[in-house]
Amino acid sequence: MNLYRAHVLVCAGAGCVSSGCQDTQNALIDEIAKQGLDREIKVIETGCIGTCDLGPVIVVYPEGVFYRKVGADGAREIVKEHLLKGRVVNSLLYRNPLTSQLVQTYGEMEFFNRQLRVALRNTGIINPDVIEEYIARDGYEALARVLTTMSREDVISTLKQSGLRGRGGAGFPTGLKWQFAYNEAGPVKYVVCNADEGDPGAFMDRSILEGDPHTVIEAMAIAGYAIGSEQGYVYVRAEYPLAVRRLQHAINQARSYGLLGQGIFGTSFTFDLDIRVGAGAFVCGEETALIASIEGKRGEPRTRPPFPAVKGLWGKPTIVNNVETFANICPIIIYGPEWYSRIGTEKSKGTKVFAVAGNINNTGLVEVPMGMTLRQLIFDVCGGIPDGKEFKAAQTGGPSGGCLTKEHLDVTMEYDSLVELGSMMGSGGLIVMDENTCMVDIARYFLDFTQDESCGKCTPCRVGTKRMLEILERITAGEGQDSDIDTLMALANNIRTTSLCGLGQSAPNPVLSTLKYFRAEYEAHIKEKRCPAGVCQSLLSYNIAGAKCRGCGLCARVCPTSAIIGKPKEVYKIERNKCVKCGACVEKCPFGAVARA
Repeated sequence: MNLYRAHVLVCAGAGCVSSGCQDTQNALIDEIAKQGLDREIKVIETGCIGTCDLGPVIVVYPEGVFYRKVGADGAREIVKEHLLKGRVVNSLLYRNPLTSQLVQTYGEMEFFNRQLRVALRNTGIINPDVIEEYIARDGYEALARVLTTMSREDVISTLKQSGLRGRGGAGFPTGLKWQFAYNEAGPVKYVVCNADEGDPGAFMDRSILEGDPHTVIEAMAIAGYAIGSEQGYVYVRAEYPLAVRRLQHAINQARSYGLLGQGIFGTSFTFDLDIRVGAGAFVCGEETALIASIEGKRGEPRTRPPFPAVKGLWGKPTIVNNVETFANICPIIIYGPEWYSRIGTEKSKGTKVFAVAGNINNTGLVEVPMGMTLRQLIFDVCGGIPDGKEFKAAQTGGPSGGCLTKEHLDVTMEYDSLVELGSMMGSGGLIVMDENTCMVDIARYFLDFTQDESCGKCTPCRVGTKRMLEILERITAGEGQDSDIDTLMALANNIRTTSLCGLGQSAPNPVLSTLKYFRAEYEAHIKEKRCPAGVCQSLLSYNIAGAKCRGCGLCARVCPTSAIIGKPKEVYKIERNKCVKCGACVEKCPFGAVARA
């Protein structure tokens, strides 16, 4: 067995893959061999480390030096300087966006040291394709303990005591859901993992499947034991090919090790898993639509009750939990429900993974204790707003959620507090917006998504969201009417109360929350035909300030419609009837003379 003096971890999550991490890894391996270090240095491919905007990312252990945006040339430099000569490559280090100071190690970065990783405990640390690395970090210990020392009732009781709530949206108590399925009679039951993560900007579940697939496999086996099921299904959207590949590889490994199949750990327990790949329908994130899709039917929701725990997949009792929920199961079994329940708040136990995106310095995956404030999450963990701009709002819960404003920065991020403000936790998407964001356009964007993803089964969702979208499109085009706000409110309330499933019931939330907190922006669009944020193109106008114009003519040269006229060294002017409002003149002017209003 070869003992290495250093391990080089290369992030191979989807974000870093798209940034070219494979070329970086190949260059690392090649240069290490050239320098004769291949018996001293081991390169390990991991899942998502979390800093998704900094890829390709490399972490060198044992020091924990964190390198970002490492291309092939940078990888070779790291080998020659750091691994060979012991000199850290400063040009590839992370720089704190608030202090501009270089940060050398993983542990010194506030983005990481303010997190508490439970669900993400292995992502970015182990090679997801090597089962031995998972086992070395207590992998399959929880399953062994459950099968050899705990009854089915013990497992369910442990989950109830922990206070774990479902991480996929509504936050239903996990132990109670398992109890319902356990109570149902019958020899056939199913365990389903919902990995149909469809929220714009959300990538928590994908990253866990890509970086730590065995944690889901092990937890689903535990769930099978608890409720009396021998078969599980992981429903993954087709847009996650890397997750599907790594999960299937992990399932094959678990079978070969006897951790799936018959007689697991020498007991009488039998459990196996299969993958079902969905076609990317957002509505299939709803559990009854997901079940219909697995059955080979059109992905449409049905009325509840009966709930899936009573009558689910092929009419049999079924529990459906999302990836993050399953990722919390094994630590709860190993460390105990008391340990887990001490994390978080009274009604929201444990940690929550957020996919943070938008106008934020540090985008990516963060896992923090429930109850952390929005201010702490945005400014302490994620480094605040870029370019010195002001925070305006944050959308929580994806297209089904709502927005939080400056006055809500000290709200605690937990289930009940967000619902009270007209938003929701959802699966954990968090999109941050700065002062240049148009809230009417944001509402239009999210409603456009949910309207397009509606399965069309019920009229309120199919027709109502279409009518709301038409109104929002008219408002952002400068054709709003005085009655539009009242009409939007009436439609939203009808859709919420009469839609069949959660998609339709929550679709109006972005509109209602932006109307509640940013009504003045709607009124400016409708009454003044003006977009205060300068986003809605139909409502924009461009002017050249004479005091700033130097007569260089750069703006005229880039104008695609020749709408800018003038002579060199004189003040140029914009002919409004020709202007297409493309903004090229604003970007080109070096003196700030062209203003957008």
